[in-house]
Amino acid sequence: MAKGLRERKKERTRAAIRRAARGIAASRGWEAATIERIAAEAEVSPSTVVRYFPVREDIVLTDDRDDELEALLRARPAGEEPLESLRAVLTEAIGTALEADPEEVRLRARLMAGTPAVRARLTETTAETGRRLARALADRTGRAPDDLEVRVFTAAVLGALREATLYWAERGLSEDLMALLHRTVDTLKAGPALPARP
Repeated sequence: MAKGLRERKKERTRAAIRRAARGIAASRGWEAATIERIAAEAEVSPSTVVRYFPVREDIVLTDDRDDELEALLRARPAGEEPLESLRAVLTEAIGTALEADPEEVRLRARLMAGTPAVRARLTETTAETGRRLARALADRTGRAPDDLEVRVFTAAVLGALREATLYWAERGLSEDLMALLHRTVDTLKAGPALPARP
């Protein structure tokens, strides 16, 4: 269904705020990316920035893809191992972002590695993504969404991929991020597992 004018306007405003914040952060650092500066650069009011992004760090961390990730995970082949399903969905999302805007991915990784407030918020947003993915994994494996094994498994995979991204940033973004992510999942293969409940 086509999006209405109002929805398209909202998306343009969110995109303008994100572009402004990332431009300021890239050229002057995250501390310079105040709400007021972001608003001026995006040509909106400070209250509009706060309305769209109540937490400033979300401007550089969130991309509104949790619904899409959950749907993609649910669409994976029924007999596929949960770890391989997560590998496919998450690496595809990151690979797509890298192709679309590699500088944005690099900036986000640098901010994650070098800005405590951004890294702390990342932990919270990753937990929300994890809850969404855990629901899909629970359905695929016949478990409850709040099952301990589902939560531990999902958190372990997302946490490992976050650490791989930080590793990449801390080493100057010089390595192949996709290779690091696959290496990370391969490392997990010998450890956490999530078999379907009999």
